[in-house]
Amino acid sequence: MGSEGPKAVTVHVTGFKKFQGVTENPTETIVNNLKDFVERKGLRARITFGSFTILETAGDSALPSLYQTLESGISKTNGVSNEQVVWLHLGVNSGAHKFAIERKAANEATFRCPDESGWQPQQVPIVPEDGGISRTRETSCSAEAIFRFLKNKGYDVMISDDAGRFVCNYVYYHSLRFAEQKGHKSLFVHVPLFTKIDEETQMRFAASLLEAIASVC
Repeated sequence: MGSEGPKAVTVHVTGFKKFQGVTENPTETIVNNLKDFVERKGLRARITFGSFTILETAGDSALPSLYQTLESGISKTNGVSNEQVVWLHLGVNSGAHKFAIERKAANEATFRCPDESGWQPQQVPIVPEDGGISRTRETSCSAEAIFRFLKNKGYDVMISDDAGRFVCNYVYYHSLRFAEQKGHKSLFVHVPLFTKIDEETQMRFAASLLEAIASVC
């Protein structure tokens, strides 16, 4: 019998809407335009787009819509063999000057400001049954390989072991947990504001990020 060959990769992409201090979230623009951008430029990777979703920048109140989004990845690929599902979450770090591949998420919600539903938890476990706030989960994607791929493309990128404690970390923790349970993979990447790295460069980065995921995840 012959080999099944490499797995096809289906990527679901999420971004966020505005939140306190960020009236225009670059990830909303990137996610909304990514499919058309990639189709125009051409993507040299064996990849299928699953979905593009813009999440509310909220924690607990947004969980139903988050899990509805995650569950949709199962219904679209249910029964399909030889396929790897990857959740790619994009968030903004308004103080950053480079892209950051987030290796892990912490089981802690300590919001520096209220989220868009007005919730501002302090040192609360995101998933209490997972244990205390010191618990972390790590992506099963190779952050190092993705970093090298993007660095070789000329992008100003880094690996981060701290996704903060705000909504980005909150969503990432839930996504990593869900991915582990369902046999999917999850990755979070922080981007700067467009005033720090322009929109065109960020769109090209996002397209290259998809190529990296298809190559190494």
